[in-house]
Amino acid sequence: MSQEISLPDAYRPDPAYLTLGDEAGAPFYDIVAPASFPDSVLRYRNDRAAATIGLHGLSDAEWIDHFARFRPLPDNIPAPIAIRYHGHQFRSYNPEIGDGRGFLYAQLRDGKNRLLDLGTKGSGQTPYSRFGDGRLTLKGAVREILATEMLESLGVYTSKTLSVIETGESLDRNDEPSPTRSAVMVRLSHSHVRFGIFQRLGFEKDEAALNQLVDYCITNFYPDISEKTGTARVSSLFQRIVQESARLAAQWLAAGFVHGVLNTDNMNVTGESFDYGPWRFLPSVQFDFTAAYFDQTGIYAYGRQPDAVAWNLSRLGGVLSIIGQEAGLNEALQDFGPCFEKAMGDAFAKRLGVETSGAEMFPFVGQLLQVMQETKLPFERLFFDWFCGSASEQRALNSPYADIYQSDTFKEIRREILGFTPARTERLNHEYFTRDVPCTMLIEEVETLWASIARDDDWQPLNAKIDDIRAMGTAFAF
Repeated sequence: MSQEISLPDAYRPDPAYLTLGDEAGAPFYDIVAPASFPDSVLRYRNDRAAATIGLHGLSDAEWIDHFARFRPLPDNIPAPIAIRYHGHQFRSYNPEIGDGRGFLYAQLRDGKNRLLDLGTKGSGQTPYSRFGDGRLTLKGAVREILATEMLESLGVYTSKTLSVIETGESLDRNDEPSPTRSAVMVRLSHSHVRFGIFQRLGFEKDEAALNQLVDYCITNFYPDISEKTGTARVSSLFQRIVQESARLAAQWLAAGFVHGVLNTDNMNVTGESFDYGPWRFLPSVQFDFTAAYFDQTGIYAYGRQPDAVAWNLSRLGGVLSIIGQEAGLNEALQDFGPCFEKAMGDAFAKRLGVETSGAEMFPFVGQLLQVMQETKLPFERLFFDWFCGSASEQRALNSPYADIYQSDTFKEIRREILGFTPARTERLNHEYFTRDVPCTMLIEEVETLWASIARDDDWQPLNAKIDDIRAMGTAFAF
C-alpha cells in the first residue's frame, strides 16, 4: 500500500530521541530493521489510546502496515531504533543488555503536549538480543493487555497496550507449553528513558552524553525545572524522578499489584509503570507474595517493592553523581520516604473513594493492610464493598464478608472508614456497584482467558473481560 496516509491534526509527530547522539545514534541507540513475519492477524487495537495521538482513524490495513510491518509514520522516526542500556537485574549489574526484542518506532505529542513513545515488543532481533529470538509469545501479549487495562482502571500510572498482532510463528519457550503462538506488540508510553540508559553512560564514563540525556529529560518531561543550571539541574531532575517513582510504588500497593521484575532497566524517568512479564495481582494481602517463579529470595515481593524502587533510585543517583553534586543528590533521595508516605495516603484514599489523603492517612493504611492480611479478606473486595466510605456502609454489611466487617478485628478500621468524608458519591450510582462481586484479575482468571484462545481461538472472553475492566474504571472515575 502507499506510504501516504491522511492523519488528523491530533497527530503531532516529534521524533525527539533522534536529537541524541551522532548521526548513527551512538552512544544512545542503533538503527535496526524489523522482523518479517509470515502472517499479520490483528488481535487487539486500542482506539481509546490511539485517539490521544491521532491514530484512531487508521484502517485495519493501515494499522497492520504500521504496527506489524513498521512502515514509518509520516514525519516521524525514519527507521526503528534499538535503545542502548545496561541494568541491575536482581541486584547484579549486567552490561550486556539493551533493546533485545523491541525498538522505539515513533514519538508523538498528545493533547497535553506530553511527549509519548511508541515502542515495540517481539519485533525481532537487535544487536542486544544475545541468544534470544527477539520474539514475543501471544500469551505474553495477552497478559500485557490485561495488566495495562487493569492497572489503568485501578488508577495506576501505566503504559498503554496499543496493538497486538499475531505473527504466525511457532515459538519454543521453557516457561510455557511449546510450541506456542507468537505476536508483535506496540505500547504507548510516556518515555522509554530507563534508569539503565544512564547506567550505561556512567559505565562508559561519558559525561557529555550524561549531560545531554539530562537536558533531554528536563526539556521533554520536566520543563518546569528548565531554568535550573549547572549541577542544580541534575539534582532537580533526580528529585522529580524520586518523587514520581515513590508515587508509582504507592499506586502498585494500592492496586494490590506485584510487578515481578523491578530491575533498574524496568524503571523510567517519568515514574510510569511498564514492561509486564510475570506480574500478579494479590488474592489477599500477603507482604511476601511474589510474581516471578525465579524470584527465589522474594526481593521483588509485594511488600518489598518500595524498597526495590528506592534501591534502584540510589543506583541512578550514583550515576548522576558523575555530573552532579553528591550532597544535592543525597538530599533528593531522602525525599523518597516522605513522598511515598504521602502517595500511599493519596492512593488508598482514591481506592476507598474518600477525601482524606496524604501523609496523615499513612498510619491508617498500614493498619488496614495488617488487618486485611490477618482476616484474609480478598484484596479487591474491601475497596468494592467500602467505596465512598460511610455512603457504602449498608452495602458492606450486606456483603458476603459482613462477618469480618462486624468483627472485633475490623472494629477500628471500620470506625476510621466511617469517619472519612465520602468523595463524589454519585459514582455509587454506576451499575458496577450493583454487582455481587468486584472485577478482579487473579492468575486463575488469566489462565482461563488464555485457555479459550489457545484451545478454541475464542477471543470473546478476553474482549468481554476488557469491557468489564473498563466499566470498573468508569465507575471509579479516578
